[in-house]
Amino acid sequence: MHKPSLFSKNSRFHSGNSKPGLDRRNFLKMTGLGLMGSMMPGLSGCGEQRIAHTPPRLSMQLYTIRDEMEVDTQGSLSRLADIGFTHVETAFWPDGSSHEQAAEMMRRAGLKASSSHVDMPENGDMQYLVDLARLYDTDMMIWHGWPEDPRYGSLQGTRELIAEYNEVSAFLRNHGLRFGLHNHWWEFMQRPDNRIAYQVLHEEMDPDIFFQIDTYWVAVAGLDPATKISELGSRVKSLHIKDGPAEYTDDIGEVPHPPMSAVGQGTLDFASIAEAAKDHVEWNVIEADEVDGDVFRLLEDSLTYMIENNYAVIG
Repeated sequence: MHKPSLFSKNSRFHSGNSKPGLDRRNFLKMTGLGLMGSMMPGLSGCGEQRIAHTPPRLSMQLYTIRDEMEVDTQGSLSRLADIGFTHVETAFWPDGSSHEQAAEMMRRAGLKASSSHVDMPENGDMQYLVDLARLYDTDMMIWHGWPEDPRYGSLQGTRELIAEYNEVSAFLRNHGLRFGLHNHWWEFMQRPDNRIAYQVLHEEMDPDIFFQIDTYWVAVAGLDPATKISELGSRVKSLHIKDGPAEYTDDIGEVPHPPMSAVGQGTLDFASIAEAAKDHVEWNVIEADEVDGDVFRLLEDSLTYMIENNYAVIG
């Protein structure tokens, strides 16, 4: 996800496994809670082996439908609910929309916030983070991390960032909130002190700060997301789940990025990612930075893939 500033089919599910009148949202909630899985062990619409544990809850990053919300915010949110989503991760709203208006539109659509992507505070003003958390009724406030901070290129610079992150985390902790960091590719390519920048963060940062690992950008950096999730352990509380070519190019930082695919239709190995995440990740957040085609179809296919393979649950 990328943006410079924070403030600025209607479908039904038809299946031989579903009861007449049972809509897609409730059917997916049943399967996500494992009820259908307990009745039909090993079932997988995508030919992959189900995992036995209770997986993370499912959300989606609203940045994915930013263009659609510019045209019809309320209708776009309602369509997410029709697809089957119950939670979203907030980020950027159309110009002219207040956070109060956005929260009300989410409520009318029947959507709750799993977490919120936020800017780092300027001039020491951190109260707005508390206000946003209360407005969206979430305790997970996540620095979205865009654009690249050159300080990641040196150990001294990385430690300067750590000091800033620790300060925000301490403030939020005093208000009963959690602070997290979202990565792109450069944090896993920069090597201050011959260590990956995220390794330095993990070793030296306040242990209360959690990671939201963007699995796609880790793969773009040439690393295995499952391995990194395992290495970072219980600090990883959330994952961004997206799929596509995941290839690094010299112009990867240019916007727009290459189009992404529905989850399960690209190059990432989500079976290994789910296995690495199973003991500590709370949320799997579907996102697609760029989409070539119908974004709601991509989201519907991605949600179905995650639920059918028991990689996430609804609710």
